[in-house]
Amino acid sequence: MTDCTHFVLIRGLLRDARHWGEFTDKLQQSFPHSLISTPDVPGNGRLYRAVSPTTIVAMTETLRRQVTASYPLTLIGLSMGGMIAIDWMCRYPDEVEAAVLINTSVRPLSPFYQRLHWMVYPRLFKMICNTPTKRELDILDLTSNHHRHDNQLLSRWQNWQQQCPVSAISARNQFLAAIKFSLPVNKPRQSILVVTSTADRLVDYHCSLKLSQAWQTDYLKHDTAGHDLPLDEPEWLACVISRWFNHHCLANFCINYN
Repeated sequence: MTDCTHFVLIRGLLRDARHWGEFTDKLQQSFPHSLISTPDVPGNGRLYRAVSPTTIVAMTETLRRQVTASYPLTLIGLSMGGMIAIDWMCRYPDEVEAAVLINTSVRPLSPFYQRLHWMVYPRLFKMICNTPTKRELDILDLTSNHHRHDNQLLSRWQNWQQQCPVSAISARNQFLAAIKFSLPVNKPRQSILVVTSTADRLVDYHCSLKLSQAWQTDYLKHDTAGHDLPLDEPEWLACVISRWFNHHCLANFCINYN
């Protein structure tokens, strides 16, 4: 991996490229000569008029068609985006040289009540059918620990949803795709960094820990950020990725199974 790598940033449920916020700029500052692509899952953002696929595999295919520049890639996936990154690197290993998986989860390593905290399920089902304005309030409250009361950010997110609304059908399909996703049979051969937030109130951080242990990857945790770690700690995350690029070959880099 070099400073001239091609990063592909993949967001999660109901989110689009704009939701990477400051993190994209922080990453570009850490890798000034690198290319950063931010494709959208159909149903979200620029592709809001399309209906989201019901499988992670189908989402991967649509993202691959959006990324036409240089290979190999370094994938950075958050939550459902991490599942897409896993599928991509396993089925197209020659296209991907590394991946950073943030607060993601897979069957059967983690039970359903860890992949989503059990108390979240009723709220999530209701949220899928909510108006975009109310949905954004719930999403911000569930996914951020540092911006839960940031009315300016909430207003921006609500405006984005008015411009590019995610339909109830697409929201349901994304949720189903994430729930159904399972661990691939073969362990990826690429370099992988698993990053998690121990204060995540949406997904239990043990999901990331179990994935890291199963694949024996590099692992790092943050103790105060929420599920949307790039939102809560963009500078920290960009710094972590930069350090990993410089030291990922060291056997003892950031391995922490406590």
